[in-house]
Amino acid sequence: MHEVLRALIDRDRAVVDQEMWGSFWDQLRDGALRSGETVALLSSLSTRMPDRDTLVAMLRSLDERRPAVTARLDRTANIVGTGGGPATFNISTAAAFVAAALGVRIVKTGSRAYTSTCGSHDLLDRLGIGTTTSYEQTDALLERFGIAFPGNFVYPREVALLARSIVPMDLRMIGGFINSVGPFLAAVPVSAQLVGVSDHSLLPTLGQVAATVADRRIWLCSNELGVDELVSSVDNVVLTNDGTDAIRLRAEAPGTPASGTDPIAGLRPTSEGEDVVDHFLGVLSGAGTALATRTVCLNAAALAVASGLIDGWPEAIRAADDALRSDAARDLVDRLRAHPARRVITTARAR
Repeated sequence: MHEVLRALIDRDRAVVDQEMWGSFWDQLRDGALRSGETVALLSSLSTRMPDRDTLVAMLRSLDERRPAVTARLDRTANIVGTGGGPATFNISTAAAFVAAALGVRIVKTGSRAYTSTCGSHDLLDRLGIGTTTSYEQTDALLERFGIAFPGNFVYPREVALLARSIVPMDLRMIGGFINSVGPFLAAVPVSAQLVGVSDHSLLPTLGQVAATVADRRIWLCSNELGVDELVSSVDNVVLTNDGTDAIRLRAEAPGTPASGTDPIAGLRPTSEGEDVVDHFLGVLSGAGTALATRTVCLNAAALAVASGLIDGWPEAIRAADDALRSDAARDLVDRLRAHPARRVITTARAR
């Protein structure tokens, strides 16, 4: 058994340091691990989040194994979540378009569906918008449209190796840990990152990890509903990594839902027979529920404030509302769908 597994099993004995993680990745790459060791690793990590030092060592061991990222995307923001929680439509992707429409430079990371019915990359496929395959493509689209969607190249290749090593098991069965730390795995040199955390128990550890990141502002968002985005109808807490006090965003419309009602009915994904694209575009056209509109605008406003584009929350929320109701966000989607470069990106990704 690899020493990483021994340390994770006996967690009171030792921290898994960077060198130990490096040895594990080397053996994973060389196919030298024993049968079942990667399954045991993912099962252990997904059962119980490791301590801060072990998690930071793991992230740094992965960073040192990939090519250095020389690009720098100043005054650019990313919105991403840990997954989990109640099912909702693609709130963060909608907020990314609204934020870009009001002037925030957005590089939106994401993935295929893990806990949801339609992940951000699934939605982009249905919209006909390709994810990028390099930092150069990402920068080109960002310069032209103010928004870009990096593909899997921003993630460590070890994640893909782990997924392949557990076949025929599905990563979704035992890979909850990968989703939880996913926002910290992507090498995207933004200046601000809005991270939705659905599981409140992860906040202390993720907050400690965020505090070790010095190259970007990280805001960890949570609420009592367990939705991994800000939700306008309830109080939200935003933990920061810059030493400032937590940001507390009060509900716009306080009140307790009637007994037996769904408190986030207006945020639910499409119902049977309803087209995902039509629903998404409807939200960006102002035809969504009142809760959907307010929630998307709240997240877009957070991106504007976190990126430094707008200082005050009321002003940022008004700007987001204007970008949505004026069809600026919907127009941005249409321009991306019509841009010839999307076909080049999609073709390159399929090779």
